[in-house]
Amino acid sequence: MPEPLQKSEIDSKTDPTVAKQFDTDTPKSEQIDDFYKTVDKLKVGLLTTIRPDVGLISRSMAIGRRDGPDFLFIANKHSKKFSDLEHDKSVEITFQNSSTQDWASISGTATTVSNEDPRIKEIYNPGLSAWFGDLGDGVHTGKPEDPRMTLIEVKPNHISYWKSTVTSLGFLKEVGVGAMTGQVANTGVQRELTKDDISQMRHTQG
Repeated sequence: MPEPLQKSEIDSKTDPTVAKQFDTDTPKSEQIDDFYKTVDKLKVGLLTTIRPDVGLISRSMAIGRRDGPDFLFIANKHSKKFSDLEHDKSVEITFQNSSTQDWASISGTATTVSNEDPRIKEIYNPGLSAWFGDLGDGVHTGKPEDPRMTLIEVKPNHISYWKSTVTSLGFLKEVGVGAMTGQVANTGVQRELTKDDISQMRHTQG
């Protein structure tokens, strides 16, 4: 249910929505499982890189595979995202579920791996060829051996995510009651996974 806004939250310059929904009680193992469930439902996210003299650039990318907390993408090495990564390897992946409003923000660093990496063949599916095209020269085929096909591996150093704890109808009720009463809607839980948490996730690949 919506919760009253406290004067202490104003005095301390606290965002009441975050403060009231920030979850430190749930065991980390459950928080990690919920994170995996959230992102595994969403096959496409935004990959954000930093471009010199421009700033942040985002594009929609299908997830090739998740290995524990790390994410693999297959991309065309001729795309500008690779020159972005040569300049700055800092990246962010964001997901949002428009049905539940669940979201995740994953900050980390990206490494690029040549076409010789065997994981490309493991991740490849025939639908990828549609984004590469086949030149007909037996080399640029849009298949795993195509030298343009390159792997981007994102290793997070910080993860934030929000998980809804109400139904769609409950969400509307919370917002409506909060707006009418001056209280703060409480529709879910916000969580953070730190570097130490992420390191542990790599050792217990879920």
